[in-house]
Amino acid sequence: MEKFLIEVPHGADKASCELAIKVFLQTGSHFLTHADWGCLDGEHKAWIIAEVGNKEDALYILPPAFRQTAKITKLTQFSAKELQEADTFHKA
Repeated sequence: MEKFLIEVPHGADKASCELAIKVFLQTGSHFLTHADWGCLDGEHKAWIIAEVGNKEDALYILPPAFRQTAKITKLTQFSAKELQEADTFHKA
């Protein structure tokens, strides 16, 4: 399994926030009901960290209405040795 950060933006108006939260809560999905929200700090997005097989699996966690605007980022932890050799990750 791989770990992904799923970022889901929504509109900044009250109705958009309420709708996004309502849809997430109504899905019953553990991932969605435990999303973290930035709305109270002016960042109108939800974030979910999920361990799934691949990016496509991460995308399908979301309700269809949010899939097109979601950003999915694979997360990787590096050892101290790997960090010291970071130049090997960025070959020209």
